[in-house]
Amino acid sequence: MSDNKTDKIYPEFLNQLAVDLNIFYKKIINSNLNVKNKNKSGKFNPVTSFDKAFEKFIRNKINKKFPSHNIIGEELKTKNKKSDYSWIIDPIDGTKSFVVGNPTWSNLISLNYKGNPQFGLANFPELNKYYFNQSANTAYVVKNGKKRKLKANKKSKFNQMKLAGEFHGWLSLEQQLKILKVLDLMQFPSSDALSYVNFCEGKIDSVIQCVNKIWDIHALIPIIKASGGIASTWGNKDPKEAGTILVSSNKIIHNKMLGYLKPLSEFIPGRIN
Repeated sequence: MSDNKTDKIYPEFLNQLAVDLNIFYKKIINSNLNVKNKNKSGKFNPVTSFDKAFEKFIRNKINKKFPSHNIIGEELKTKNKKSDYSWIIDPIDGTKSFVVGNPTWSNLISLNYKGNPQFGLANFPELNKYYFNQSANTAYVVKNGKKRKLKANKKSKFNQMKLAGEFHGWLSLEQQLKILKVLDLMQFPSSDALSYVNFCEGKIDSVIQCVNKIWDIHALIPIIKASGGIASTWGNKDPKEAGTILVSSNKIIHNKMLGYLKPLSEFIPGRIN
């Protein structure tokens, strides 16, 4: 990124985008919900009319403010302007939760510079709160108009940690048996992106997820890092590669979890039959 003055434009834009998204959601909340299954094999992977409405709304805001930037979204075609700046959009992260009425779904938007996530927004319309990072070292949660700085619980100890995780049917029984120590440690289910931001608030000490596309995780990476958290794949690679994700509040926890996940460190997500 260029300089501090220029970089202020992006968190300000994301902060306002969250406000605008929540106003937009209230306008369309009573619209007819159309649900389609994107998975041709029959497995339930829904996309809804709300996914597309949100993405069109977000793209319109980005195009007006940053017309020369690239846009990569989950539901609509990529806009390639050959820019160093790319916006990554997940219009509804947790579409299954959205469809059944769980409030854990969110809008995820990331600004990447040369492929690296720099700024992120995680907006939870039903929970009346959103999360964004102001800089590489500062992130906030805004709930009912009140802003509070995010801080991961870096003092947490491994034998007392709160671990959230879920595999959503992506790991076979044989694969799960290889990481039994991890299964024994899991105390809380993973609730879409909400688990990651709960981590950023210090409520959870570690999160593991099995399958993340770039639009699932890129918006969260800068927020996690700005709150003091550590993020990687299960193979200790850059989390921007997506796939398997491990987030921890300190190096001791992260290294121990990497050790427990080592049998599946090369695992490439692919739904089991």
